[in-house]
Amino acid sequence: MKRAVIIVLDSVGIGELPDAALYGDEGSNTLGNIARAMIKEPWFKLDHMASLGLGAIDGIDYIEGPKQVLGAMARLSEVSKGKDTTTGHWEISGLILDRPFPTYPNGFPSDVIEAFERAIGRKSMGNYSASGTEIIAQLGEEHMKTGHPIVYTSADSVFQIAAHEEIIPIEELYEICRKARELLKGEHAVGRVIARPFLGQPGSFKRTDRRRDFSLKPIKKTVLDYAKEQGLEVRGVGKIEDIFSGEGITHAVHIHDNMDGVNRTLEWLKDGFNGILFTNLVDFDMLYGHRNNVEGYARALVEFDQRLPEIISAMKDEDILFITADHGCDPTTESTDHSREYTPLLIYGKPVKAGVNLHTRQSFSDIAATLAEYLGIKANIAGTSFLNEIIKD
Repeated sequence: MKRAVIIVLDSVGIGELPDAALYGDEGSNTLGNIARAMIKEPWFKLDHMASLGLGAIDGIDYIEGPKQVLGAMARLSEVSKGKDTTTGHWEISGLILDRPFPTYPNGFPSDVIEAFERAIGRKSMGNYSASGTEIIAQLGEEHMKTGHPIVYTSADSVFQIAAHEEIIPIEELYEICRKARELLKGEHAVGRVIARPFLGQPGSFKRTDRRRDFSLKPIKKTVLDYAKEQGLEVRGVGKIEDIFSGEGITHAVHIHDNMDGVNRTLEWLKDGFNGILFTNLVDFDMLYGHRNNVEGYARALVEFDQRLPEIISAMKDEDILFITADHGCDPTTESTDHSREYTPLLIYGKPVKAGVNLHTRQSFSDIAATLAEYLGIKANIAGTSFLNEIIKD
């Protein structure tokens, strides 16, 4: 029974890519800048990820590792154009985009908003680029009086809809998002429509954990589709089902936070199934990166690191674990948006040679190509397998 386990530490980038200047991301280094900011904090230790080779990855000189590492490691470049969640996850699964999803720094065109309002039978408000917490602070009270959903975007390709759960019930908000998703096609095919529910009163609004992402369907088959077609299970934890619009997924569970995601991953690791277990842990990005909360981000990293031994203990003899990220979101920079960065890759399992440094790989899709070869999946996907370099003889 062979399985591939992918855990995406959402937004944990490790340094600017060569084309970062094109995205306004010079100087971004999510993990590196956090580590340097926390250097005097004795609690900031990532010992378990270091034991798998984190400190040996190209460009990382701020994480001290053991003399002998237990896993293999690499630094991954992103080929696709963009720096968003959908683009990153699709590339991890073997699908490369040659042009980015559209963005709307000045808000959406009036014809798009008018069509949206006709579709949902309500007026909307907002329609500008903003932080999610800031815009509900600015417009939340008026929203509660009028019932108009708040539309906003960011530097990423997103159409976000915020609503107070006591004004627009959560299932109605999801339906509003589905209608927006149907409209946003062709030239306005944003990567994601995102439901952003919140609760509270003016001055103390708080977003809830019932966020949902409504992504485009992948434009080509991913390794997940091929795995499912060939009789393997593909289990998604967290946003995975949403990111792939359900395509290629056989089982899915949504989560409340990172630790719930780890718990659900552990539950499924203990099951006997053949295939792929794909987990996204979004708190790094959603709660800390976008809010420039350096200490919160650091504590979330430590919290995951402390759970890593449980994950390793739950793995079966032929499991291979891939820990990676989908983009950056450096909380130490002025920007609250994603950043164009390299991502880390840690690989572990009983079949994996210890201490293999794959250095800098040219695509996130090398993960998909490698797990496809390991699981015997016949797939027409991007990426170059490195299985022969890490697998024990």
